[in-house]
Amino acid sequence: MASPARTELPWVSRSKIVFNSNGVVSRRHDQAATPLGLFVFVTDSQGSSSLATLGCEPESLWDSTPGFPRGITGNLIYMDPFIPVNEPDLSGNEKKYLIECIDTGWISSEGPYVTKFEEQFAARVGRKHGIAMCNGTAVLVAAVRALKLSPGDEVIMPSFAIISCITAILESGLKPVLVDCEPRTYNADVAQIEAKITPRTRAIMVVHTYGLPVEMNRVLELARKHNLRIIEDAAEMHGQTYHGKPCGSFGDISTFSFYANKHITTGEGGMVVTDDPALAERCRSLRNLCFQPARRFVHEEMGWNFRLTNIQAALGVAQLERLDQFVVTKRRMGALYTELLSGVKGLELPVARNAAAENIYWVYAIVLMEEIPFDAAEMMERLKKHGIGTRPFFWGMHEQPMFQRQGMFKGEKYPVTERISRRGFYLPSGLGLTEAQLRRSADALKKVLAG
Repeated sequence: MASPARTELPWVSRSKIVFNSNGVVSRRHDQAATPLGLFVFVTDSQGSSSLATLGCEPESLWDSTPGFPRGITGNLIYMDPFIPVNEPDLSGNEKKYLIECIDTGWISSEGPYVTKFEEQFAARVGRKHGIAMCNGTAVLVAAVRALKLSPGDEVIMPSFAIISCITAILESGLKPVLVDCEPRTYNADVAQIEAKITPRTRAIMVVHTYGLPVEMNRVLELARKHNLRIIEDAAEMHGQTYHGKPCGSFGDISTFSFYANKHITTGEGGMVVTDDPALAERCRSLRNLCFQPARRFVHEEMGWNFRLTNIQAALGVAQLERLDQFVVTKRRMGALYTELLSGVKGLELPVARNAAAENIYWVYAIVLMEEIPFDAAEMMERLKKHGIGTRPFFWGMHEQPMFQRQGMFKGEKYPVTERISRRGFYLPSGLGLTEAQLRRSADALKKVLAG
């Protein structure tokens, strides 16, 4: 009997189901993903084919679903999987180092991989000190608090940023002052910063966004001129440079994230880096509940448990070993996406390079031009029906409902941020993305635009 014909289905999990005459033999996930529905053809003993939808584990469905075909042929059914927006590459020494942690019993934040990761990562970005923490938000909170600014002091930052940036400022009782971003790099428009400096301004938070660095020379000039501290959020910039100098090496204090979608991941995690020994020691204290060496449970200041575990740090060490390879891979992915999508009307594709650096494509970011009659949210829904995962751009801080309810940023307009936050999204961009998946993602985008 011929196998049932293959068909295109909008939502499938990353699974293969093996059937034989006795029922379901196995279900194997090729890669981690959240199944939104599993669709397979089955053939009963009379030769009739039907489309079965499995919303639970096959074994459970087999036992509990009336009328489910019992005489199933031995066909192995392959369906096009849903392509997630990100998958990490964990094919190096990650498993080896994790097993070592388990075998030695070093699983907490006291293990040797934490120090190793801190030292190696700090050296990679040209800093003297690295302080590993539990996530990218934690390192921003600790970095801002470490500067000992006074309540009401102002920190200039871009409106176009993840909310963690403004959270860190507000958590220390400071006042965020916003600027718009550049239309093509999505980084803060440095030309707007000086006009926002007041007698209460104490720091500038720079946020390198999506793959290209902020114009740091101009920021450094402003900081020197006005005696300001620089907080550098390099969460997305692993392996990126600015005129040959590593991103993360410019701030009085700088931060990185190691979330699963970053070039280096520890699942969750982050790192503060600095050359200032006093700032480094203060960050170590803040991440460890401000315990004191002599009298551990007597506290002079509030801190947090922001510690990174040895298991997470082991992942980080393994990932750092392949950072150069990861950057090459990301640039190849970006170049291929651009090759496939160049000439498609209505799309603003990422800038491949500027005067300071070549794009490292943390994500492959696209902005829909006004000639496209719908916004990014609608585009993402349409791509979803083709099995393509996407993510929207950041939403401007001045338009966040929680801040509007508090009367913050009243009357402020940042037109570039407002445009790209509504019309920007990014395609699957993870290091685990295959060339076939990338091509399918690009083809799906073309199909959506073709109507």
